[in-house]
Amino acid sequence: MVEDQGVVGLIAGNGPLPVLFAREAAARGLKVVAVAHLGETLPELNEVAGLIQWIRVGELRKLVEILKDSGVRCAVLLGGIDKKRALRELCLDEWALRVIQRLQARGDDTLLGALAEELGSHGIRVLSSQQLLAPWLAPEGVLTGEAPTEQQASDVRIGIQALGALGALDIGQTVVVKEGVILAVEAIEGTDQAIRRAGALGGSGAVVVKGSKPGQDMRFDVPVAGMETIATMAEVGAQVLALEAQRTLLLDPPGVIGLARQKGIVLMGWVAGGSHERY
Repeated sequence: MVEDQGVVGLIAGNGPLPVLFAREAAARGLKVVAVAHLGETLPELNEVAGLIQWIRVGELRKLVEILKDSGVRCAVLLGGIDKKRALRELCLDEWALRVIQRLQARGDDTLLGALAEELGSHGIRVLSSQQLLAPWLAPEGVLTGEAPTEQQASDVRIGIQALGALGALDIGQTVVVKEGVILAVEAIEGTDQAIRRAGALGGSGAVVVKGSKPGQDMRFDVPVAGMETIATMAEVGAQVLALEAQRTLLLDPPGVIGLARQKGIVLMGWVAGGSHERY
């Protein structure tokens, strides 16, 4: 258990999740040693981490040295990296180049798996954040009271099937469906922009389905939904958010559920069930 270590490393990307994790870890008496990325990580992390150092994306040697010098033996990877910016501005050090050159593919899971392996070679074990964030995992069933319509339920099933095919190719974790038609799949732009693109193409009434990839390594790139997801859906008139139960993090569950109810959005958790899915 991470609590037995007394200290936990946090390799922080963008979004609110690293800050929320640091708060939860500190509340449990853990010292958080954070490695934050310039231009990506929220500055609020300065206020909640026990120790924080800032690096540029791609400075792998510096990242490893910070964690080792701080006595970190286990760490979590949380938050994303803006891929569009990374493609334009990424500057890899010699350690990162060595890791990249060993890879045959460059998908998210492959890259993060290689990072975890490299950290492990230096005595730093990458853990699943779920050890501390289990209460934030989306539960199974309808969370907002009103169940989806028959057509919406059908669209959820289509989205789940599409996620399985797309996820196997390490493409994305979100599919937007309306009346049996797939309007958008998440790629490099991220969830919110995929939802906006679907709204522009298909108008209101869409169903958003989000879940993990087949064989997902839950140590990193865990699907996340939060207040911004609901706000973006409301902006384009999307009506259902279906999250894979126990494998998607729901940031601020009471707040998200409350906002979904206020906006008239059905929020639900689904579970893969072989030839069909239940919720």
